[in-house]
Amino acid sequence: MKAFSEMSRAAHGGTALDGKTKELIALAISVAVRCQPCIAYHTEGAIKAGATREEIAETLAMAVYMGAGPSVMYAAQALEAHDQLAAGE
Repeated sequence: MKAFSEMSRAAHGGTALDGKTKELIALAISVAVRCQPCIAYHTEGAIKAGATREEIAETLAMAVYMGAGPSVMYAAQALEAHDQLAAGE
């Protein structure tokens, strides 16, 4: 876990991409690889970084495009996660 934590810090480091963009990329990958806990985690991260529902929706469209049909179902879960998290603000 320590090594994974260090890798996470390294991935979030750098300045070429802002934090919101990195979270949106992570969310797209989460949908494409069908990782439910990852979807929830990175949806929340994207919201905290300032991503709008529209930005998340466009990100999910790219994930579906790259992940094919099964990603459609996971993209729906990511939008549901956004709506639930945003309602709790």
